[in-house]
Amino acid sequence: MRWFTLNNFPLENKTIFLRVDYNVPLETTVESRRRSKNTIKIADNSKIKASLPTINYLLSKNCTIILATHLGEPKGKFIPELKTDPLANELQKLLPKVNIKKLNDCIGKELKAEISKAKSLSHSTKTTQKQIFLLENLRFYKEEGENDFTFAHSLADLADVYINDAFAVSHRTHASVSAIANFLPAIAGFLMEKEVTNLSKAFSNVHPTVWLMGGAKLDKIELINQALKRANHILIGGALAFTFLKAQGINIGMSKFDSSSLELAKKLLNEHPNKIILPVDFVVSEEFKVKAKTSIVKHNQIKNNQIALDIGPETIHNFQQYFIPAKLIVWNGPLGYFEWAKFAHGTKEIARFLGKLNAIKLAGGGETAAAIQKFGAEHNFTHLSTGGGASLQFLSGKKLPGIEALEENYKNKKWGMKTN
Repeated sequence: MRWFTLNNFPLENKTIFLRVDYNVPLETTVESRRRSKNTIKIADNSKIKASLPTINYLLSKNCTIILATHLGEPKGKFIPELKTDPLANELQKLLPKVNIKKLNDCIGKELKAEISKAKSLSHSTKTTQKQIFLLENLRFYKEEGENDFTFAHSLADLADVYINDAFAVSHRTHASVSAIANFLPAIAGFLMEKEVTNLSKAFSNVHPTVWLMGGAKLDKIELINQALKRANHILIGGALAFTFLKAQGINIGMSKFDSSSLELAKKLLNEHPNKIILPVDFVVSEEFKVKAKTSIVKHNQIKNNQIALDIGPETIHNFQQYFIPAKLIVWNGPLGYFEWAKFAHGTKEIARFLGKLNAIKLAGGGETAAAIQKFGAEHNFTHLSTGGGASLQFLSGKKLPGIEALEENYKNKKWGMKTN
């Protein structure tokens, strides 16, 4: 990758438009003293924490930081529950010595004047307290999702430099990710660099290589093709396995599968019979309930009234044997319905087992990361991506619009910099 980085671009005293991904899970709680009033809080702040290295670096360079993010899917409409106020509160907790100022819009002359006024006041009073501005939800504007150049220009008009530290949305052709790089020097943040550097290891010529793939649908043709090119073995779990089993004519009961991908599954199995490894047993139930009664059955003994919701103990053991000699392991997609304890055993055991191995271990995908974090195994992985769709697209070998924008900015607009 050839792009501007934080370490090779002059940033001292600059005003920075910093695109982050603070699209975090929210939870609504009722205040005990005033039960009629709901409070929206952050359920998981890991994405916010992931942005702190870049933020702290910019603060050390005396930069004025304008943070921009989306939250949820408002689809161009104002939705009070998706305002970025809870994000400002959480960031303030993480940076208690910094003044976090939440703004009520993300473009406009009034907003620009408000930022300028706050900066001037800060300089005139010679305060040592740093200040960060957090914009309102970018997706309140439909122009964000449309990659509208006029909207992107209005965002760029707020700052001197653009920094993309939002790898998780860099697969989107959105105004704050793509078009904005036409108007400002565009730089990769530390998190962006970390994601690309680590996920690129999936394409290393290291063997044995094992890819572990789960999730619900066989809509990952590019990812599967990449895995078939590079992996010695591909282990299939989750609901993804049932499409392959169905393609073999095996009864899967009420288990979820992707009917549109049956022919593709047959083709892959015929072409790579020794490379694709499927489960040999499952945890099944007759009901899709938290407290449903379960049993363990062979992969070809699932009854018509049963639904398989996790891989079984023999499959866990088999998968582990493939992992032991591996030098590189790439994991995308959970292996069962891990949200419920009765069907989380396979994902949990594999996550913890991988943590003990001396190999390059990369995990991509929103649910995969959530599962690994849930079982406390995240610190034992080489890299746990913050991106769901972005990591899937990157691992599939596709170009991400956000990364392309940074590369084009570096290539075509030198901004007075030497880039050799």
